[in-house]
Amino acid sequence: MSMPIRILITDDHAIVRAGLRRIIETSADMSVAGEAAEGIEALHKIAECSPDVVLVDISMPGMSGIDLIGRIRAEHPHLPVLVLSMHKEAQFAVRALKVGAAGYLTKDCAPEQLAQAIRRVVAGGKYITSAVADVLASEVIPATMELPHKLLSNREFQVFRMLASGKSINDIAHELCLSPNTISTHKRRLMKKLGADNNASLVRYALKHQLVQ
Repeated sequence: MSMPIRILITDDHAIVRAGLRRIIETSADMSVAGEAAEGIEALHKIAECSPDVVLVDISMPGMSGIDLIGRIRAEHPHLPVLVLSMHKEAQFAVRALKVGAAGYLTKDCAPEQLAQAIRRVVAGGKYITSAVADVLASEVIPATMELPHKLLSNREFQVFRMLASGKSINDIAHELCLSPNTISTHKRRLMKKLGADNNASLVRYALKHQLVQ
């Protein structure tokens, strides 16, 4: 018999990790190689347990899921990353895929769909929904025709969503392990790109485009 697929689960919620472990362990061809609660721990675990695939959440304290995907692709270019996120909007999937994720699923997917996605990315394929495929196809549109938030860098987009969720500059700096001055610089740049004058306009923009819940 072939060796089971070894999976590293990366999510900052213990209850989510426990649920994923139970789902994975019901498949005879899969096993949990390890768990990580945040990005730096995940990088250490990859070196320790040599997984075949990494499950990554987008929203985590400290290093974001997007940044973690980039680090994994740079340090382990042949290791597939499958995103399992609460965000249903296709634009989150597009950002993840652009930095190197092999697939994107939302946390309300069926266990069978998760297993199918894992097998596909480990085999070298991609796993995306038709909605995400449509958005990817639209990327051929010139940047001048894109919505303003699509022109934000990954860090600017992360800071934007946190500001729109009501977090202060100091709160964001603490959570991302950056200085308040750095966050203020990101805020100044993203507000210029979005044409926003104040925090209220940031919130309105985020709600209009369903970027915060």
